[in-house]
Amino acid sequence: MPKDSIARFLAALGPDDREAVVAKPGEEQERLAAAWERELEGDDELDVLDEVSPPAAEAEAARRVLGQDHD
Repeated sequence: MPKDSIARFLAALGPDDREAVVAKPGEEQERLAAAWERELEGDDELDVLDEVSPPAAEAEAARRVLGQDHD
């Protein structure tokens, strides 16, 4: 996983979530960033949001990924 993907994922998170993810091992950060990338690529609703506001789409995908991680 390129570090750029992890950095983009971390940038999409709110401060509290970012702090929690940074505290996780590198492999877990990579897994979450990969899930975030898949969420961005695979959801049509996020495609529409991305056209209006790419940062909002990235933040929504990050929330979804972290929500799945807690299930």
